Amino acid sequence: MDYQPALDERQLKRARIAVAAVFCVHGAVTGNFATRVPWIQEHAGVSAGQLGLALAFPAIGSSLLMPLSAAITHRFGTRAALRGLLALWTLALVLPALAPNIYTLCGALFVYGASSGMADVAMNALGVETENRLGHSIMSSLHGMWSAGALIGSAAGTLAAHLGADARVHHAVAAGVLTLLGLVACQGVLDLRSAPGEAAPPRFAAPPKSALIIGMVAFCAVFAEGASLDWSAVYLRDVLDTSAGTAAACTTAFTLTMAVARLAGDKGVDRFGAVRTVRGGGVLATLGGVLVVTAPGPAVAMAGFGLIGLGVAVVVPLAFAAAARSGPNPSQAIAGVATITYTSGLVAPSAIGGIADLTSLVVSFGLVTVLALGLVAGARVLRAGARPEKAAGAARVTQA
Repeated sequence: MDYQPALDERQLKRARIAVAAVFCVHGAVTGNFATRVPWIQEHAGVSAGQLGLALAFPAIGSSLLMPLSAAITHRFGTRAALRGLLALWTLALVLPALAPNIYTLCGALFVYGASSGMADVAMNALGVETENRLGHSIMSSLHGMWSAGALIGSAAGTLAAHLGADARVHHAVAAGVLTLLGLVACQGVLDLRSAPGEAAPPRFAAPPKSALIIGMVAFCAVFAEGASLDWSAVYLRDVLDTSAGTAAACTTAFTLTMAVARLAGDKGVDRFGAVRTVRGGGVLATLGGVLVVTAPGPAVAMAGFGLIGLGVAVVVPLAFAAAARSGPNPSQAIAGVATITYTSGLVAPSAIGGIADLTSLVVSFGLVTVLALGLVAGARVLRAGARPEKAAGAARVTQA
């Protein structure tokens, strides 16, 4: 291992702010893209079914290329690797809006997803390293900053759509601004390098078993999150016969609940530990699911969706932290968990719809409730993420 001089508190706080800014920039790209999907669909001339197919390609690209992040970081160090991967992600925002047909749209979204996944692994691994040196939890608030960035990006995209702006122009401007902000943010992150002669990690390798087990806990949380985000408004409209405005407000409230819970979640983790925090969150999410499926009116259902958001908010950040500490290669383990969470996010909306077609949306959210209960049972696997003692001497160099 190679070592660098210990960082003082001021430098560590600067590193935390910098990595938080990186998470915010990453989320802002997603927000800007999501709001212009209708424009992209119309420009490419694709049907709803073709759009659904194309929107699977970001997850495919992420899953296939996320493992490369470890090798890139090993070669260039954490700061340079993150700088390059984040810039690749912000610039990839321009590609989908340029696609003139289904084939080029699928290709653009593959690159978009691949760059997102590689940057995602690098910044989460660096977030864990920063947390280790600070000696207290920051991963939940980092993911809260991602949610805040997504909300900011969504607001910018909504304004651009309201003004009738061409998405090619909107995304080109957004990509330029976010690339610049990302480069500035990366200047302050930890600059860790592999020791001379240290073997490079494999470019593609199966994640360790520990990461797969941790990933299944994250799967439950992301499934509940994706189902609630995409179907809560439909649930209120179709099951409880509410107005379109009330239904939309439920989705907005759920998103804000997730963001606030993540920004505030680190204090709970520091006080109660990862296992008890996730177990308590699982209880809240399960109670929320019960309220949703038994709700006599919209107020109770909205409270239920809020509890689901509160319950699952910190699970994914803690799963990444646990994976990073579960073996010798943090990036490889994080990539394994991230692949499972991306898959869950991809599967959840269609699974809820499929079950609803066969039975009802109430039954669909019965499944969400069962998966939320799985958080209570599976929380103990996050014990692998116990944070090491804060380093007092040198800063250890890792592969991510």
